[in-house]
Amino acid sequence: MVTFLLSIVILIIGYFTYGKVVERIFGVKDERSTPAYSMSDGVDYVPMGTKKNSMIQLLNIAGVGPIFGPIMGALYGPVAFLWIVLGSIFAGAVHDYLTGMISIRNRGAHLPELAGKFLGKTMKHVVNAFSILLLVLVGTVFVTAPATLIADLTPGWIGLGVIIAAIFVYYIVATLLPIDKIIGRLYPYFGALLLISAVGVGAGLVITGADIPEVTLTNLHPAGTAIFPLLFLTISCGALSGFHATQSPIISRTTQKEKQGRKIFYGMMILEAIIAMIWAAAAMSLFEPGELNAILNDAGPAAVVSEVSTLMLGAFGGTLAILGVIVLPITSGDTAFRSARMIIADYINVKQMKISSRLWIAIPLFVISVALTQIDFNLLWRYFSWANQSTAMIALWVGAMYLALQRKNHWIASIPAVFMTMVTFTYILSAPIGFGLSMNISYTGAAIITVVCIFAFIISLKKRLNTDTEIQVDDDLPQTA
Repeated sequence: MVTFLLSIVILIIGYFTYGKVVERIFGVKDERSTPAYSMSDGVDYVPMGTKKNSMIQLLNIAGVGPIFGPIMGALYGPVAFLWIVLGSIFAGAVHDYLTGMISIRNRGAHLPELAGKFLGKTMKHVVNAFSILLLVLVGTVFVTAPATLIADLTPGWIGLGVIIAAIFVYYIVATLLPIDKIIGRLYPYFGALLLISAVGVGAGLVITGADIPEVTLTNLHPAGTAIFPLLFLTISCGALSGFHATQSPIISRTTQKEKQGRKIFYGMMILEAIIAMIWAAAAMSLFEPGELNAILNDAGPAAVVSEVSTLMLGAFGGTLAILGVIVLPITSGDTAFRSARMIIADYINVKQMKISSRLWIAIPLFVISVALTQIDFNLLWRYFSWANQSTAMIALWVGAMYLALQRKNHWIASIPAVFMTMVTFTYILSAPIGFGLSMNISYTGAAIITVVCIFAFIISLKKRLNTDTEIQVDDDLPQTA
C-alpha cells in the first residue's frame, strides 16, 4: 500500500516540477496566435476552453490502454509501478506535451507532417503508414473491448454483433461532424463517469486496506516472460504511448493559448498514469499472478475489470465502474478514426469543410476496421503494442530534433527516444509476430540499430545546423495583440 500511495504522490509532484521544467525548456509564447484562431474552419479548428480541452484530451488518450495494459502488466508484479511512474513523468508526459505543442507551432500538423519536417521527407511517408495502421488497429480494438463489456452487462438482451454495429454508427457520426457538436458536448459527461469509476476503485483499495505489494525488481510473471522488452510494450497507455501523438494534434487545433498546454498535454498524461496505477494495484491485490494469468488467458482483461469492479464496489457501484471503463475505449476509438481522417486529408491535401470530403476518406477506414473485428483480440493487441511504441519512439525523436535545432535541452526527449528505440527493436527482432530471433541476438541487433539511430540523429542535426542559414522550426502565424 505504501508503494501505491507514494507513487500517486510522486506523479502529482512530477506534474508541478518536471512538467514546469519541460514547459520552460520548450518556451511558451502566450502572445502567439494558435491554429484554433488563425486557421478556424468550424470543423477541426475550433477554439475551446482549457477544461473542455483537458477532458477531451484525457478521454482521447485513455482508451482501454491504461486499464487493460496495467492489468496485463500486473503479471510482472510491482515492478510495473516503477514503469508507470517513471515512464509517465520522464517519457510519456514529455512525449504528449512536445507533440501537442510542436503541432500548435506548426498549424496543427499531425505526426507524419512533423516527422517529414524534422526527420526527413522519407519519414513522412513511413510515419503516415505507421499512423494509419496504428489508428485503424486502435479503432478496432476499441470497438471489440467495450462491446464485450456491454455484452457482459446485458447478457442475452442484445447480441454482440448489434452492440458492435451501434458503436460503429457512433464512431462514424463523431468522425464526420465538427468537433464541438458531438465530442465537445458529450465528453464532459463521459469524463465525469470515468473519474467516478477510477476514484471509486482507488478509494475502495485504500478503505479496504487492500494487500497491494510493495515495490520490487523481482519478475513475478508466472510464465517467466522477461521484463525487457515486453513490460514496456504491455503497459503503454498509462506510461508512454505513441497513440497519444496521433491524438494531441486534434487538441492542438482547439487550444486557445500556448500556456494551457502543460495542463492539457502533460497534465492529462499524469492523470492517465494515476488511472493506470489504480488498475494495476487492483489486479495485483485481488489476484495471485497465476490466478490472474489464468483469467487473462481464459476470458481476457475485460473479465478482470468486471470482477474487480464488482468486488470493490458491489453490484451497483461495480456497474458504474464498468460503465466508466466502457467510456474510455469508445471515446478513444472515435477520435482514432477522426485522427486517421485528418492525417489522410493532410497527406493528400484535401480540405475538410465539406462533409462529402470527410465521408469518402472515412468510409474505407471503417470497412477495414469491420473486417479486423473478426481477428483474435490478443493478436490485435500484440500488433497494436508494437505499432504503438514504434510511433512513440518516432515522436520522441521528432521532439528531440525540434529542441536540438533551437539549441535547447533535447535530452528530455532524446534519452527516452533512445530507450524506446532499444525496446521496440528488441521486441520486433525477438517476437513471433516479428523475426522470432533468440533474445541474445535480439538484444545485440537492437543495440546496433539504436547506435545507428543515435549517429543518424547527430549527423542530421549537425548538417542542418551547419547548412541552414535560418532554421525554421515553427510556421509563421499572425501574432495576437
